[in-house]
Amino acid sequence: MDTKQYRYTKDNFDIKKAPTWVADSSDQLDKIKQTINSNVKKIKNAQKKMYARHRYGVLVVIQAMDAAGKDSMISHIFSGVNPVGFKVANFKQPTTRELQHDYLWRINAALPERGSIGVFNRSYYEDVLVSQVHPQLILNANLPGITTLLDVNKDFWEGRYEDIRQYEKYLSRNGYMILKFFLHVSKDEQKNRFLSRIETLRKNWKFSAADIRERQYWKKYQLAYNRAINATATKENPWYVIPADDKWYSRLIVSDIITKRIEKLPLAYPTMTPDQEGELAKAHMELLDEDKNKK
Repeated sequence: MDTKQYRYTKDNFDIKKAPTWVADSSDQLDKIKQTINSNVKKIKNAQKKMYARHRYGVLVVIQAMDAAGKDSMISHIFSGVNPVGFKVANFKQPTTRELQHDYLWRINAALPERGSIGVFNRSYYEDVLVSQVHPQLILNANLPGITTLLDVNKDFWEGRYEDIRQYEKYLSRNGYMILKFFLHVSKDEQKNRFLSRIETLRKNWKFSAADIRERQYWKKYQLAYNRAINATATKENPWYVIPADDKWYSRLIVSDIITKRIEKLPLAYPTMTPDQEGELAKAHMELLDEDKNKK
């Protein structure tokens, strides 16, 4: 599967031109599910090798408008991964304690260990997305030189974009592969999914009045995503903008990208030294001797 069309490595992204839908793939659903299942197994096997060496870590960042399918995406793609080497972190509005630290403090605390796969269901990008749509949130952080909304200006956001680029560069140097996905859903499809949550009893728990309030800021969020992706897409840590109106096809694309990127890591089970092989042989003999002694 060719996924280059969804990859952005520099400031050439235009959210208005990015598709939210691909050609109707309903007649290929069985094949799509088979391919996803195959990718799930490959991710599972790769994670086992990662965990055995603890040299590399994978951080999957998933950003999206509400109802774009983040939760179901995570549950499907990582369903086979051993929980010992897998963790998911969700980032909501910062707490009072978190606001007493730099905005990346809570991010560092939630990083997966090397040898693990971690998923950020929303991430540090919230601090240049939600905060850009609602700049009054920045005032709550009590930052030096930021006393009024006039101080939350273009230079402020450029500084945060620079923070993020450098942070991701730092993580890459320390053995982390960062895979950033924006699930790009249309406003019409979001409306349909909201209606489904309201009209379907078993989905009522997913509905939040806050989602409807945030929908009023759709254009501002689109602009914020456009700016953030262009400012932080690099060759080493690109953005992948995924058409998300079709959930199964979006899962196919994301699982394919994750599989291919992880397979590029030099993963392998540790090789045994002569001393370790000797210890194995000794342990093997001791276990066999237990059976002899029973007789």
